Amino acid sequence: MSDRAWRRRLTVEVWIVLGLSLGKSGVYALVNIVARLTDSTPLGQQTATLNASRSARPYLDLTYQLLSIGFALVPVALALYLLSANGRSAVRRIGLDRTRPLRDLGVGVGLAALIGLPGLGLYVAGRALGITVEVQAAALGAAWWTVPVLVLSALQNALLEEVVVVGYLMERLRDLRWRTPAILVTSALVRGSYHLYQGIGPFIGNVVMGLVFAEYFRRRRRTMPLVVAHTVLDVVAFVGYALVPAAWREALGIT
Repeated sequence: MSDRAWRRRLTVEVWIVLGLSLGKSGVYALVNIVARLTDSTPLGQQTATLNASRSARPYLDLTYQLLSIGFALVPVALALYLLSANGRSAVRRIGLDRTRPLRDLGVGVGLAALIGLPGLGLYVAGRALGITVEVQAAALGAAWWTVPVLVLSALQNALLEEVVVVGYLMERLRDLRWRTPAILVTSALVRGSYHLYQGIGPFIGNVVMGLVFAEYFRRRRRTMPLVVAHTVLDVVAFVGYALVPAAWREALGIT
């Protein structure tokens, strides 16, 4: 296969993977933010609900939640499969292995603190400015499985975003001989795009997060700390939202 044909094939592959996963989410989020901005209700008075209940019957709701989490991980499996061509280990290639558990945990928690605290401030500021919708991070009923499902949802989000948008996408763009700045910016913009439905503030915040995570991966070649950081951020957001009293959330401006 000629170099030109090989690069064309990789380009098509990237579009397919993104079209089946977060690229598709980005397109829907773009349409959603246009709909929100053209709605008669101001953006700051609108609401976005994450982890919504899917059935009034608890065990049917649990079934739907687990199916949704499981099928959302299929693009992760696809990305890893494609990166493992010619017998190469995809998990080692993008640093998703467990060779440095304590170090990855420590770095991940540190990254979560670095991103999370300013991110909360940006969300509060966005709400005050009216450029961010009210985000309800968890709307599941009170059941024994609520917290475990929220934790699994956080892990699913982390694996999907960090494997596809950082590990897979950056590796493929490097294979296509893109320049480093273009790779970093593209990864960050894709991450920001599928958060647009939450408003302008979360888009900006996630682009910044994307630049930090992409640069870390460029330097260290490991996605495991990013998965840890993302999981911690989402667990705090999802579980914290579900457990913190409504009065406290109102005082913080997050409900």
